Amino acid sequence: MTIYMKEIVDVQIGEVRTAKEDVILKSKAIGSCIAVVAYDARKRIGGMAHIMLPGIAPVNKNGSEKTKYAANAIEALVDQMAQLGSNNGDIEVALAGGGNVLNRPDDTICRDNIRSTLRFLAKYDLAVKVQAIGGTNRRSVSLDVKGGIVFYTEGNGSETQLWRACG
Repeated sequence: MTIYMKEIVDVQIGEVRTAKEDVILKSKAIGSCIAVVAYDARKRIGGMAHIMLPGIAPVNKNGSEKTKYAANAIEALVDQMAQLGSNNGDIEVALAGGGNVLNRPDDTICRDNIRSTLRFLAKYDLAVKVQAIGGTNRRSVSLDVKGGIVFYTEGNGSETQLWRACG
């Protein structure tokens, strides 16, 4: 009996990763950050952006420093998925994160990250199908690209299915 393992690609803060077929994209320890999980079910192309900050990066930023910002990360995500053959109209999105994990009453970064991410997703006409955002728990999220399944954890909870793309 042959056991086949899928490649697991960790998506760190400020990173944008895309893949086709037998890959699992995974982002861990998501607090106030937002993980944008994008999927094209027709072509089985997946992507993930781990957004740390709202808005647009200052001009002196580049690479993963630039894609820590919502606008730049979403633009990079759309561009990378297009390079693999996807079209915006075929991309659906799941969101996880945006939690006030430090329980600070005056902390606005979570709210700002959520608003900014939603605004820039709308700019690209990307449909948000499901979201596990807000609250006070940390999260993790993963995308099985071949199966189009998004799993997540919240706090110390076990991994559960958040969404399954139709395709």
